[in-house]
Amino acid sequence: MGRLLIKFIGLILLLIGIYYLGQNIIFSSTYYQYYYKSLPAVGSVLGIIGGVLSLVFFPRETGNFGWILLTIGIVLVFLSGGVLLKPTSLWNFFISFGTISVGYKLLSQGRINF
Repeated sequence: MGRLLIKFIGLILLLIGIYYLGQNIIFSSTYYQYYYKSLPAVGSVLGIIGGVLSLVFFPRETGNFGWILLTIGIVLVFLSGGVLLKPTSLWNFFISFGTISVGYKLLSQGRINF
């Protein structure tokens, strides 16, 4: 029971860190007059969906292909200009990144080594 509680606390910390770090990222979409200007936006959505689906449902069959699709999708998000990064304080970034790191460590190993 104790090990399960530690993993649950790790998952909660990981989600809290992602939530607070993700508050400063805004995804926007705009209407494009010409179809070729929306290609990076469409490609990013298709790449991210394909990468996540292949990693979740077919991890052995696809190998690294899912990670490649996910990376291409993320790069295309930034190329399409649909991501706005709000300014954040160093303290907020430090706390968010710290909770993500500690949560991941608790979730994967069940302990923290200082």
